[in-house]
Amino acid sequence: MLKIWPKNIRHLLQAARGQAESDLVLSNARIVNVFTGEILPGDVYVCDGFIAHVEYAHPGQIDAPVKQVVNCQGQYVIPGLIDAHMHIESTMLTPRNFCKAVLPKGTTTVITDPHEIGNVFGVEGVRYMHEASEDLPMRQLIDIPSCVPSVPGKECAGAAFGAAEVEELASLERVVGLAEIMDYPGVIRGDERMLSEIETAVAHGLYLQGHAPMLSGRDLSAYLCAGPISDHESSQAAEGLEKFRQGLRIDLNESSICHYAKNLLTGLKGSRYLDTLNICTDDRESADLLRVGHINDVLRICIANGMDPVDAVKCATINNAREIHLDRLGAVAPGYAADLCVLPDLKEMNMHQVYYAGQLVAEDDQLVVEIPEKHFALEDRDSLNFRTLKREDFLLRAPMENGKIRIQYVDYQKPDSSYTVCASRDVEVRDGVVQLPDSSFQYAAVVNRYGADHIFVALVHGIGIREGALASTVSHDSHNLTLVYDTPDNALLAANTLKACHGGMTAVRDGQVLAVLPLPIAGLLSKEDAEHTAIATDQLKEANRSLGLTRIPNPLLRIAVLALPVVPEIKLSDLGMVDVASQEFVPVFPEN
Repeated sequence: MLKIWPKNIRHLLQAARGQAESDLVLSNARIVNVFTGEILPGDVYVCDGFIAHVEYAHPGQIDAPVKQVVNCQGQYVIPGLIDAHMHIESTMLTPRNFCKAVLPKGTTTVITDPHEIGNVFGVEGVRYMHEASEDLPMRQLIDIPSCVPSVPGKECAGAAFGAAEVEELASLERVVGLAEIMDYPGVIRGDERMLSEIETAVAHGLYLQGHAPMLSGRDLSAYLCAGPISDHESSQAAEGLEKFRQGLRIDLNESSICHYAKNLLTGLKGSRYLDTLNICTDDRESADLLRVGHINDVLRICIANGMDPVDAVKCATINNAREIHLDRLGAVAPGYAADLCVLPDLKEMNMHQVYYAGQLVAEDDQLVVEIPEKHFALEDRDSLNFRTLKREDFLLRAPMENGKIRIQYVDYQKPDSSYTVCASRDVEVRDGVVQLPDSSFQYAAVVNRYGADHIFVALVHGIGIREGALASTVSHDSHNLTLVYDTPDNALLAANTLKACHGGMTAVRDGQVLAVLPLPIAGLLSKEDAEHTAIATDQLKEANRSLGLTRIPNPLLRIAVLALPVVPEIKLSDLGMVDVASQEFVPVFPEN
């Protein structure tokens, strides 16, 4: 089990007593104390990557040998920021390019769940994320994917994880937990797959990360009894408060597509203690990382919604460290890792300096350390393994030639929500093919990309586009090729476009490719840095808006959760239309 511990504790003890030379002192600072909630003038002594001493009694009076003194001139010093739950794959960056993007924002530790690449390349994908993040000036900690695929038997991914895979991956140096246990119906029922994974993780001293959208009452109690300690899917005030009262840690989630802070803070307003409130970003794009920030941006949002700045810092540092059972991380205190941020204003959260293990790594939004490039063989592997497609693959065929037929379809309830229900209506059938009722309806297809000849076609209503086609190999969590389209010709062009660049996202209209975002690593990650990836995502967003996705601020990932059969109530997979609660298939034509 991972421990943060000094290499030479005797030397650190001597530095703490002023008998050995410290490497650095951050002097004349206003120190945010996450234990007492105070902001106090003081000096921070750093030795061998750890905090040796914090001087509150006589700030500014350097009374011990030190190599470097940095005068903070009254600026704040806070612990390095921690993300309690996120997917590096959702940034569309490699671990090394992700590091370059977030270090200047004050993030020094992330707890990442690589289940996206795990769904594509299995254990090898998780090992890649671990190896590609070695020797970085930040801490990328890994939770073992728990639900690959998310719902067994209802979708096909590129791998399947169980207790054996958890056992194998638990030996990796920076593994700390079992990632979001999203098969909550399986946990509640006591299914063998989930309980055996949980037991294996607990045997290795790993914490259990939860995922329990809208879970309540006795089902919530059953889920908690199984061991998950957190949830990043709480979106409503009452939901968050119920879970908070029952002892579940709330990972307040502000991603590129989910914005839960305002509702959750409203629900938790009367809570006397916030020790189990944490901060995460889940899925945040590279463009957002560069332009608005990472965890520092979530803190701005929390503060703007009435949260005390010191409480916000506590939630994004020591609270997050405690969630993963990691001592010596997340505080400005003796014996803690010297991950520190110096900043002029706690509300703006713009970092002047960022230190990792006592070393200056970023200053005024710029890296000041070199992150060498590394190449891995997996980055060149084509992950799109499906046969040559034809336009006929994208027709929705009915069990009749001509006339009217009753059909069930996926119905989006709001333009800015992934919540969907199963609806039904009569549609016209012409030459054996279902016709779109109007422009608010589109066809949707999920194409298995792992060698199984599975293509499922259905109808979707209210997703937002009114013409053309969207296609994506970023399709949580199995990441099959998912398309929403008006004609089979547009769908075929979109599919072939992504096949040619080994995966990514594209928008098509009237037989023309409007934009394409190549993601050749596992169909999920770009080989480019954050700046170049952001340019490509901007172009795709504009193309998506031109197809009708104008009612949501960020249209890029609208399609990405259409095939995620753990998000209520009805979703698609390469095998069929799935009722999330019952985990049963729903017939497209109910009367046949």
